Amino acid sequence: MSATMPPHGPPGHAPEAVAVAAERRWAVIVGAIIALLVLMMIVTGLHWASMPPSRVETVDVKTLHLRGEFVESNLGTAVDADGKVTVRLVAQQYSFQPQCIVVPAGIPVTFRGTASDAIHGFVVGRTNANTMLVPGFVSTFTTTFSKPGEQLMPCHEYCGTGHEAMWAHVQVLPPEDFLARARNEERMSCVPR
Repeated sequence: MSATMPPHGPPGHAPEAVAVAAERRWAVIVGAIIALLVLMMIVTGLHWASMPPSRVETVDVKTLHLRGEFVESNLGTAVDADGKVTVRLVAQQYSFQPQCIVVPAGIPVTFRGTASDAIHGFVVGRTNANTMLVPGFVSTFTTTFSKPGEQLMPCHEYCGTGHEAMWAHVQVLPPEDFLARARNEERMSCVPR
């Protein structure tokens, strides 16, 4: 006589028991993943509560154009005393001040900007220059433009009915042209003042 297997699987294992065991294993795995994600959220939340982001600068939007860093005469590109290139700009519905920015190719450029009325943002052409401008806060980042040319700088945060017309230009000059021009002007913009 030969031993034959029962029609429902190996002896002592009903198909239902195999399915229940597999589902229990998957329930434990999914539960462990969910517990890990919740633990990660708690640890991250507690860490950021005790360690707020650094370099949070504020500015008074009521006096933004009257005094301080973002008065109209201080907007545009400047070469600081230490040789660093800084661009200061303000976004407001539905324009950027200045409308055209001049920057050098191959030299790090620090952008400092804010908004006077609503959340705005910008991206410069196909570069990594991309930030949000929030009223009351100063956004700062540094980037280097690789080659000369003109780039468009549209607002990428919806700011109202005129949003689609909110854009500026960025002229990237060869470094020698930029530095020659910087010697002659305190604040540079490609829009005549």
